[in-house]
Amino acid sequence: MVTPIVVPRSEHGLSRQDIDPDALRVLYRLHASGFEAYLVGGSVRDLLLHRRPKDFDIGTSAHPHEVKRLFRNCWIIGRRFRLAHVRFGPKTIEVATFRRQVSLAQEPQEQHFRSDHPDESELPVVADPSVDVTAEQIDRPIQRDNEYGTPEEDAFRRDFTVNALFYDIGSFSIIDYTGGLQDLEQRLIRCIGDPDVRFVEDPVRMLRALVLAARLDFAVDGAVMDAIERKATLIAEASSARLLEEYYKILRSGHARACFDHLADSGLLEHMSPELLNDDGPLTEAFEAVDAYRRRFDDAPDTLTNPILAGTLLLPLGLLRDEGHRYRYADDDWEREAPHMLGRMQVARKDIEKLRHMMALQKRLLDIDAPQKAQRALMQRGAFRDALTWLDIHGERPKVVEHWETLLREDPPPPPTAEEEAERRRRRRPRRRRGGFNR
Repeated sequence: MVTPIVVPRSEHGLSRQDIDPDALRVLYRLHASGFEAYLVGGSVRDLLLHRRPKDFDIGTSAHPHEVKRLFRNCWIIGRRFRLAHVRFGPKTIEVATFRRQVSLAQEPQEQHFRSDHPDESELPVVADPSVDVTAEQIDRPIQRDNEYGTPEEDAFRRDFTVNALFYDIGSFSIIDYTGGLQDLEQRLIRCIGDPDVRFVEDPVRMLRALVLAARLDFAVDGAVMDAIERKATLIAEASSARLLEEYYKILRSGHARACFDHLADSGLLEHMSPELLNDDGPLTEAFEAVDAYRRRFDDAPDTLTNPILAGTLLLPLGLLRDEGHRYRYADDDWEREAPHMLGRMQVARKDIEKLRHMMALQKRLLDIDAPQKAQRALMQRGAFRDALTWLDIHGERPKVVEHWETLLREDPPPPPTAEEEAERRRRRRPRRRRGGFNR
């Protein structure tokens, strides 16, 4: 047992006024129902740094089925570990039951199921993780991490100390089991436990350590940097889809250039997408442009879609030639010739298709002297808004962007009719069958 540092309300600057009101509603109801309920993770860290959190996640002693009984607007998701999502319109508050750390040495080779509750019958049982292991004893990432635990156990299974701080809605105090408050004061990113072990458990933690340091302008603990140098090759074992999603998060953060510089300097980038190292200027300019656009908003805007982010990574790498407009659509063979891979990460085909349409519209967007009928017809195109956002970020044509935004305000395109929507769905290509037909 570890005695946590408990900072009472009178001694810290975290105010409930800065917490999302719907997250507060969930916290209050859980607490009133007799459960422990904490604001957890990055939201506590950001609030203490006087930054606006991206998400407000909640940790609780309530099991998912118990959370669902308290909230009619709750959906339980996940197979590897059940999470409760409490939805308020387009917003989702994630509620997770406290978990305990699973040792790789103790991880079961076969999956067994417990049936404590009917709606949690798919949750696998794991062995007691109390046995300590070292990096030399393990050689694979954790595949299952599904054992419920206490707040202390939940804190120690997290990645970095600054992400393991809890805000207790019952006492309005900050609870620190891992030394995160001291590291927050020292502006230091430090692993919880042996970084060699933690990076073998989940190699993506190496990327997150460097990205978090770049975003917060923190230093990285020397032991963490040494472990990254030793374990960098393990990042190639991480899911390529997961790595690409991490790239998109970086581009939405407003600190893309600093983050990718950290990844390059650490040697980690060469094991994920080495082509990003061969930049003679355009890629850096693209990162700076998307960072400047992001800083115009309090939160990451919905306009930063995956096709735009994919284009920010792919197009400056020599896939398009410049014909009077940066990253302009080159020729009719672009879709066939352009690779859909970034390192070993495959960009979704639908995003590549949308990117192709966006780039094909760039020349027409620049023609603001076209007839009004043609301009309004262009505004009806499905890729128009993404194309305009691309021009706003990378086009360096503010007057052109203002022209189209004014036109959108004055005469916004109507939503598609039911007939048009039905026709669009009919035109969709059918999903390809796998394995052929049964005969």
